[in-house]
Amino acid sequence: MYDISKRHHALRLLEQGLTVSEVSRRTGISRYALREWRLRVDQGRDLYAVRSSHCPRCSGVPRKPEHPRAYAYLLGLYLGDGCISPVGDPAKKIWALRISCANSWPGIMRECAEAVHAIRPDNKIRFIPCTGCTEVNSHSKHWPCLFPQHGPGKKHQRKIELETWQQEIVDEFAEAFVRGLIHSDGCRVMNRVRRPCRDGDRWYEYPRYNFTNVSMDIQRLFTDALDRLGVQWTQMNRKNISVARREAVARLDEFVGPKY
Repeated sequence: MYDISKRHHALRLLEQGLTVSEVSRRTGISRYALREWRLRVDQGRDLYAVRSSHCPRCSGVPRKPEHPRAYAYLLGLYLGDGCISPVGDPAKKIWALRISCANSWPGIMRECAEAVHAIRPDNKIRFIPCTGCTEVNSHSKHWPCLFPQHGPGKKHQRKIELETWQQEIVDEFAEAFVRGLIHSDGCRVMNRVRRPCRDGDRWYEYPRYNFTNVSMDIQRLFTDALDRLGVQWTQMNRKNISVARREAVARLDEFVGPKY
């Protein structure tokens, strides 16, 4: 990083009429940096402001994202229906965060995009049509820093563990994390039960939440968060978890509810 005196010296040379290329040759400063500094001055911005590519995990002292609630929600979406993959020239090390959102629930798609924007506000968000769904897509060099669960292969074929800083966020914002997981791999449905009676069978209906994920590690993260929230759950089979007790459903209704 160039110190402030070198930045001011380079700007004075530009003010004297030298071209960006000439100043770059004299000072050894990249032309990209020179153009960025000149633009900052023209726009009245701080010359020493942090660049938009700043990452809370790999720049300086690592810290948590500035919007932990949005991060907890986005982490839930990523663990359910998200992936990170390289794009463009491998030497540039740019990654795409891809979250698949069903077209049936545009509200979730908007909420996903809002969470992405909160975490990487300077990165463009794209909506890519796919069969039956839309991919919320954003490019950054830092998605693997923010989601260290990224790796080769499918998530259920590798170990999924949260780092300490992620676990602290999930513990504090368990509701947002569960909301993200259910919005990706869960649903709220009306369950119908038939019970025989003397005068014929009767049908009863009651709401329940289902969560489906092949990864046992992701299931454990989901149930650990439910335990933290005091929500009772049942393991239906190897890949399905159910929340059906009236008080547990009412608790989830407070911050999840039907998809929209």
